[in-house]
Amino acid sequence: MQDPHLDSAVLASLQDLMEGEYPVLLDTFLADSDERVRLLAEALHTQNAQLLRLTAHSFKGSCSNMGALLLADLCKQLEDLGHRQALDVAAAATLIEHIDREFAIVRILMKSERQRFRG
Repeated sequence: MQDPHLDSAVLASLQDLMEGEYPVLLDTFLADSDERVRLLAEALHTQNAQLLRLTAHSFKGSCSNMGALLLADLCKQLEDLGHRQALDVAAAATLIEHIDREFAIVRILMKSERQRFRG
């Protein structure tokens, strides 16, 4: 059964491609994602639609590349929201809350994946 949070086929492809650098890729994704989540909260707090849109766009791409497709979809929804003339703060706050929850799940799964390469 396919995990709805993390596509194992994508991770397997990345592992084949990255070989010994695969754990570094996982660590980098987690660190970068933590920063992006922080930036999304900052963009919401300051009601900065451009920062919100750009951060969501960047986060969407990295999530998609890493197989976190639900998280990528939530980021796309937030990116689309950031394109509107006036930022819908309530809608953005709800999406960011969903992104936070989904990233918490993805973080656990990625850390578990990372543990397989400790040696």
